[in-house]
Amino acid sequence: MALHHGDRIWQLLTVGMGSTVLLLILGIGWTLWQGSADARSKFGLAFFLPTINTSWNPVLDKFQAWPFIYGTLITSAGAILLALPISLGIGIFLSELCPSWLRLPLGWMLELLAAIPSVVYGLWGIFVFLPQVVEPIGVALGRTLGSLPLLGLFFAGPIPASGASGLAASLILTIMIVPTISAVTRDVFLAIPRSQREAALALGATEWETIAQVLVPFGLSGILGAVILGLGRALGETMAVTMVIGNSAGNTLSLLRPGYTMSSIIANEFAEAVSPLHSQALIEIGFLLFVITLALNLAARFLVWRVARRAPQETRG
Repeated sequence: MALHHGDRIWQLLTVGMGSTVLLLILGIGWTLWQGSADARSKFGLAFFLPTINTSWNPVLDKFQAWPFIYGTLITSAGAILLALPISLGIGIFLSELCPSWLRLPLGWMLELLAAIPSVVYGLWGIFVFLPQVVEPIGVALGRTLGSLPLLGLFFAGPIPASGASGLAASLILTIMIVPTISAVTRDVFLAIPRSQREAALALGATEWETIAQVLVPFGLSGILGAVILGLGRALGETMAVTMVIGNSAGNTLSLLRPGYTMSSIIANEFAEAVSPLHSQALIEIGFLLFVITLALNLAARFLVWRVARRAPQETRG
């Protein structure tokens, strides 16, 4: 009987490494939960819910996180809505339409954009992007959409002369997540077997019909995974957003006004918290951001699994 001592040791090591990841997640969650005990006890669920008298006043120990939750969700949602079609187009071009001599340098440039530190995006945003791009766009949106019944709530102006606003944060996040989504989408299309393209073309489909009706549905699970990666970065991005969003705790729905996100309020105030309750309120916001990110990733994994499970059945059909 052969003794596989090396296999047993390797199995124990891999199980231990996998368990370490789970323990780290549980440890982070437990630390944040324990660190926000007093804030949870005092404010309860009202800490997260929108109210008429929403306020964030560290001097009076009055804390309510809804403006930061809203700021995080609206800037991330706007970034994904803008980045998805751009990234999908870039991925399709690089994998299907780009000349071979141009594909490699463009791919390198795309990956370099994804590697730029967020503080560099923030500095560029302050000195170039805000005055030259965001402020004119904000003025135009305020004039055209600000008077409409529903959209007017999200585009009520005027935008500050500096351009610092939720719109600026959303556009900066768009620029930051486009390289990530594009690179993953490109790799997804390149991984699709050549036989899928040849079969569609043999049946008389044009190149664009092949892309839209064969390649995109075939790679949908991978595209969803790319979108989730981008959304995860948008939700947790700190420095670039902090530098361009204006950092105002005002209770407004407008993207054209300064605001806060959950990560930016923690970065701005945690080191200068004026009381233990102030620190615990910030930790509770961090715990909520942790829960949202974890739930988003779990939901995305389930969605990708559902799409991937259905795709082979549709292909056979």
